[in-house]
Amino acid sequence: MKQIALYGKGGIGKSTTAANLSAALAGEGLDILQIGCDPKHDSTRMLMHGTWIPTVLDLIRERGDETITADDVVYRGFRGVRCVEAGGPEPGIGCAGRGIIATFQLLERLDALKGDVIVYDVLGDVVCGGFAMPMREGYAQEVYLVTSGELMSIYAANNIAKAIARLSRRVRSRCTLGGVICNAKNIEGEQELVEEFARRINSRLIAYIPRDRVVQIAELQKQTVVEYAPESDQAAVYQELARTVYGNETTSIPTPLEMDELESFALEFVQV
Repeated sequence: MKQIALYGKGGIGKSTTAANLSAALAGEGLDILQIGCDPKHDSTRMLMHGTWIPTVLDLIRERGDETITADDVVYRGFRGVRCVEAGGPEPGIGCAGRGIIATFQLLERLDALKGDVIVYDVLGDVVCGGFAMPMREGYAQEVYLVTSGELMSIYAANNIAKAIARLSRRVRSRCTLGGVICNAKNIEGEQELVEEFARRINSRLIAYIPRDRVVQIAELQKQTVVEYAPESDQAAVYQELARTVYGNETTSIPTPLEMDELESFALEFVQV
């Protein structure tokens, strides 16, 4: 079983990337489980044709965890992808990371953490204990950083790289960095910038996802691009990403940049 996690700054397009990756992997005949680890609980929505599935944390709050079954929390979406949403606390109350912890504990008890590939879609703005749990406890064996060429997006990716480097020293943790995915914002020289960032943190750019209007159109139709426009160039990019990730055997322990190094690096690629 291959267990991967996509981490990145909020709003970077991580969930769109994860959902299309899962759809593409399922198209290869693989059994896929996608777990949304974000309080917004929208990771699997396009796989579910717009349906907001019940979150694990909401069900636990309503019923306790003793009576919950796998059918209550695991839903089949496009191409049979099994979808789970961890959820989070009510706004202003509690720790969002607890939703991830509770979800993993429940799925393990229900023997639902299985498949050819498990895709964890995790918020990366704050790498607190809860959000780092997929890495810390050995669930996510390969981490993929989703970023654009924007400084704050790269800053978040660099912070996640710091967490991977630190957690990789733990006996229980097995996480390594699988690569960097550039979800483009149409910034001049963006691909070269992200490629160089990946190199400097001891990794590599494994995919460049161009900005394409078909992504927005597909989401308005409540579908992934892989379903809505399977013959499009954009769908081909996601399919190539799926093949690259599934066959990836080259991972690394990252060497994150210090803040002054990161700022100097960004200035090299920005015309002032």
